[in-house]
Amino acid sequence: MLNKLALPESSTFPGKPMPPTAECWFDDACILDMDYFVKTISGIKAKGVRPDLVGSIIAHYASKWLPDLSGNDTEKGPMSLQESSPESVTVSWMKKRFFVETLVGILPPERDSIPCNFLLRLLRTANMVGVEPSYRAELEKRISWQLDQASLKELMIPSFSHTCGTLLDVELVIRLVKRFASLDEGTRSGIAVVKVAKLVDSYLAEAALDTNLSLEDFIALGAAIPSHARAMDDGLYRAIDTYLKAHPGVSKQDRKVLCRLIDSRKLSPEASLHAAQNERLPVRAVIQVLFCEQSKLNRHVDWSGSFNGTRSPNPAGLEAPVRCMSKREMNAQQMEIKKLKEELLRVQNQCVAIQMQMEKLVDKKKGFFRWKKLGIMPSLKSSVSVFEKIEEEREANFGRQTPIDIKQKPVRPPKWRKSMS
Repeated sequence: MLNKLALPESSTFPGKPMPPTAECWFDDACILDMDYFVKTISGIKAKGVRPDLVGSIIAHYASKWLPDLSGNDTEKGPMSLQESSPESVTVSWMKKRFFVETLVGILPPERDSIPCNFLLRLLRTANMVGVEPSYRAELEKRISWQLDQASLKELMIPSFSHTCGTLLDVELVIRLVKRFASLDEGTRSGIAVVKVAKLVDSYLAEAALDTNLSLEDFIALGAAIPSHARAMDDGLYRAIDTYLKAHPGVSKQDRKVLCRLIDSRKLSPEASLHAAQNERLPVRAVIQVLFCEQSKLNRHVDWSGSFNGTRSPNPAGLEAPVRCMSKREMNAQQMEIKKLKEELLRVQNQCVAIQMQMEKLVDKKKGFFRWKKLGIMPSLKSSVSVFEKIEEEREANFGRQTPIDIKQKPVRPPKWRKSMS
């Protein structure tokens, strides 16, 4: 048996086209005896076969005998577990439980050795048949490693718990997303985080239709991904709007808490226009959206005016348009820009008028400021003028003398009278 399983390099995962040689060894591996299959997988691992090929064998084997794991509702194996014997439902579920637990136990420990969608289908079956918590925790850990590869269809796992009132197992998805967000940055790339953020927004939009979904679970799942992972918040806004539409009894305070998840700066013009007219949003959120849109228009006017109407590369503060705007949208945007320019001109005129009034006031108080600089108050100006007049009269009568001009007259000796004698 092991000689037949000399795995070719061209083997792939289920769902992808495989050459006929790969089908041969896949079919040889698909034996119904579970114990013998486990021994076969152990022998393949001992030969040093690549983990992704071992994962392919396990996934193909599981899809062969358990159609729930194939990902195709119409695909059924030649001898599935449901059709093997006319047994009771309890016995069939016990077989499925043993089958799933055995598959989880022989999965390769390496990451990316098993497709994420197959692991999600395996987890859904595990929750349905009630496997041991340790096997369920192992599956959740493996799925969180590669959650960016998951699809929305496989992530929408129904809730099999009697205590949970929602149709979907939202608490399971919260655990998966939080575990993914807690991974080291070296193990998850930035592209993976962006993909998971889009997946979470799409999942929230579907789960929000459930009237039994609590506000706490919705906020917990929306906040499980960091805000920087979302380049645009349109998907999150759509999910919040869907939740408010399906839950009209949400209080005003809860609406405010819910809208705090949205960053108004990351909304597209279409989403901002819808939010500005959305009566389900609180007034504060609508005002914030309008303020952000006005700031974007102001930056756009400054950017276009600085280049004299010429086209320039996309600046860092503006998002690249997702699609070409229609003629109606372009006309509306041009009218808004025209109104902003008129408002800017009016503000500039008011500033000029205020500046002229300030200059007049400065001219009137110019004398006051000059005496204040000299340290003399205007009330003492008359006293200073009196002293100045006295100084001028003294200079007119005596003349202004300096130490250079003041010269002493030479002293002449006294003339002696001639003696008569």
